[in-house]
Amino acid sequence: MRLIDGAIAIGGDLPLSTTTVEVPSGAGSSHDSGVDRLSSIERVREGMRAALGTSTGPTITIGGDCGVELAAIEHANVRGDVAVVWLDAHPDLNTPASSPSRAFHGMVLRTLLGDGPAQLVPASPLLASRVVLAGTRALDDPESDFIDASEINLLRPNDITPENLVEALLATDAASVYLHIDLDVLDPSEFTSVGYPEPFGLSLAQLLDLIAAARRTLPLAGAGVTEFAPASASATSDELPVILRVIGALTKKL
Repeated sequence: MRLIDGAIAIGGDLPLSTTTVEVPSGAGSSHDSGVDRLSSIERVREGMRAALGTSTGPTITIGGDCGVELAAIEHANVRGDVAVVWLDAHPDLNTPASSPSRAFHGMVLRTLLGDGPAQLVPASPLLASRVVLAGTRALDDPESDFIDASEINLLRPNDITPENLVEALLATDAASVYLHIDLDVLDPSEFTSVGYPEPFGLSLAQLLDLIAAARRTLPLAGAGVTEFAPASASATSDELPVILRVIGALTKKL
């Protein structure tokens, strides 16, 4: 419910046209997939696909949790030439077999890479060599093992700079970039309204610099801003200015 409140609050403050995709209120079924509420996740994906339609311009998706990126990144990567910068405290690289929670928001990127529940894997999965984990610092052991065995580039908070993000993006040989921003990539001292805060994250200034560097390097294919979970009305009003600055960095003319 906090995620719903957060998404509605962001949408209400945007000076842009918005389309709302309804999220099922029922618990949904796992269909023995190892993923809680799989049927609801499928319905949200279909709603997202319908909302995105035949749009060819970059779209900003507002979550909710990171599961909203399933259809958004699939849409942006229709030609198979998109790099994804995953700005997130967590890599979201679990599978149903490795997940300690069965929550899909911890499996989203792994599914987009083609290794998830069969019902949710996109027709054209991402290439690991075109994924950059940025600001990521809370990894489960199976996720670390997967990164070590793959071509995913991991830039931890104490290592990342605009310059090495640009270097990582150029190495992907991609035609455009999708920026996934889970707000828990920010340090809790700068942003608190998330479900799973992790210490030693990015400052807002760092995040804005990274967004600008990525946009200067490759055309923006789309972006997602997720996991705003305010606990109260006062928290909403306190934290929204940070989110609006992030969205401003994604939308301003270069």
